[in-house]
Amino acid sequence: MSTTQPAATALSNITQREREALQGLADYTKVDSLPEIWPLAAQRFSDTVALHNPHAQPEVFITYAQLAKQIQHFAAGLQQLGVQVGDRISLIADNSPRWFIADQGIMTAGAVNAVRSAQAEREELLFIIANSGSTVLVVEDIKTLEKLRSSLNNPPIQLIVLLSDETPPTGENLQVVNFTQLVEIGSNHTFEPVKQNRNTLATLIYTSGTTGKPKGVMLSHGNLLHQVTTLGSVVQPHKGDVVLSILPTWHSYERSGEYFLLSQGCTQVYTNLRSVKRDLKEFKPQYMVAVPRLWESIYEGVQKQFREQPANKQRLINFLLGMSDVYIKARRTAQGLSLDHLEASALERIGARILATVLFPLHALGEKLVYAKVREATGGRIKHVISGGGALPRHIDSFFEQIGINILQGYGLTETSPVTNARRPWRNLLGSSGQPIPGTEVKIVDPETKIPLPAGKRGLVLLKGPQIMQGYYQNPEATAKAIDAGGWFDSGDLGWVTPQNDLVLTGRAKDTIVLSNGENIEPQPIEDACLRSPYVDQIMLVGQDQRSIGALIVPNVEALAKWAEAQNLSLNIQDDNVTDASSQKIDLESKIIQDLFRKELNREVQNRPGYRADDRVGPFKLIPEPFSIENGLMTQTLKIRRHVVTERYRGIIDGMFA
Repeated sequence: MSTTQPAATALSNITQREREALQGLADYTKVDSLPEIWPLAAQRFSDTVALHNPHAQPEVFITYAQLAKQIQHFAAGLQQLGVQVGDRISLIADNSPRWFIADQGIMTAGAVNAVRSAQAEREELLFIIANSGSTVLVVEDIKTLEKLRSSLNNPPIQLIVLLSDETPPTGENLQVVNFTQLVEIGSNHTFEPVKQNRNTLATLIYTSGTTGKPKGVMLSHGNLLHQVTTLGSVVQPHKGDVVLSILPTWHSYERSGEYFLLSQGCTQVYTNLRSVKRDLKEFKPQYMVAVPRLWESIYEGVQKQFREQPANKQRLINFLLGMSDVYIKARRTAQGLSLDHLEASALERIGARILATVLFPLHALGEKLVYAKVREATGGRIKHVISGGGALPRHIDSFFEQIGINILQGYGLTETSPVTNARRPWRNLLGSSGQPIPGTEVKIVDPETKIPLPAGKRGLVLLKGPQIMQGYYQNPEATAKAIDAGGWFDSGDLGWVTPQNDLVLTGRAKDTIVLSNGENIEPQPIEDACLRSPYVDQIMLVGQDQRSIGALIVPNVEALAKWAEAQNLSLNIQDDNVTDASSQKIDLESKIIQDLFRKELNREVQNRPGYRADDRVGPFKLIPEPFSIENGLMTQTLKIRRHVVTERYRGIIDGMFA
């Protein structure tokens, strides 16, 4: 396989630094469809393990040679059972090596898959099956099939494939085969190659997101291949590097990340929320792709360990962290990488460099006594962690840098395949989502007039590039609303760009809270500030058309218990070992708890850069039940579903402002 430089046509705005970063990586700029990657990868990485699921019974190891063969057999099996080029196939399943084989097997056969989690609500899945016009259904297991079976008579489903090895149910009117049966059928029949190009539709990803009815995002092979050929400008993995995979594999962020990392010979290890901390230590990954909520969870786990130390050790840790914070900020100012000092003069940079030099010994002491031990909990081999799918709170960003783990924050949407921007190792501007990846343009416009705004001015973020979707499936009105005649996609996000073209996001246009005085409040930055408090586990601002903003807060009960113990207070906590707020008898309405949260909210919000009086959180309510996927208050990528939370707690919210 060639390792020549990427085709200039696809990478029109590539910098010399990015061009150098791409040197030596496996180059796929000359392929026309995603399935063409895997036979090439099999030649290059043959016996390297591609997919490893340590939590399966039995444990699963699949090499690159085996992966390419199974993908082709899956495709040949579909062809033998009647699947035609262009057919729609609903793939309803969750993370596993077989999901990847099915996904690429479907595309190899020339079909288009419509993907969703097996955990999604039944009505949503039935909508996807019907809306996509699927004639074949690939499901996780019999349990998933049973959830849908009674309503499959209306859509023209002709074939069902189980990704499990369960015995297909008998007495079905439809043909049902399991994974092994399908692969065996394919292995006994010759695969018929399918000609596809970059404009060929590859997949439909339905955005349940945080609002509204699902829309089928149409992503072509060219959209997805753009990610494969450009993400090497962000990270440069090597053959055999371990990637820990935790996000939903059908989601565009995880999916494009997998396509890229596997195209470079990495070993993908599957984990889950229950096992991730143990798997980090055991498998020692070089890379991990995740959402802010995971980094917040790891941060809180570290903070909990700090709080459990003796008082004198806690004071030492806090002192070292404080000094490292000042050191890191000074170093960033000196390097021109401080969002708060973008226009620093030469004299200010020299002063910052002197301060960093003075503080370096204390930072080095923190590294020796504290930070290296913290990194051991992540396996100690991480090159970079990649964060996306939501805003990363600044204090989380800063903490990980202090302990020697650099987070590369990225940005994009399902409609953009998804990555449009990402911070680079050599330009990791905290607080930003980085510069555009090669071939991508970002434009900031006035939300009302759509007139372009200069650098530094906040407005609506428009995006353009080879990764922009073909449109919403069977929804030309929504497509026309999202993509203008010039090919610019309306992200719905608000932000601004630095003079160096780093994108800084400030919130969602549709999440903006408009107070009764006409002031517009972007909830995300204020929520991020409040999350710095150890007592705030989750928070969602409310207050549309009210005189002030309010907040629904899920408290960190463990931190509250520790605080109460230090204050010699009794909070009537039934079981100190239980971390679920709903399982603990804490009087969240007591004056002492309310006063604590009022003090925390006031301090954190007022310490936020650019604080205004309207940013102050007025009424708030402590709620014991966390926002989660299980109770429908979070998406599969751990974003709060604001409209669902608002409806669930409508009575409480109205009462807060009564």
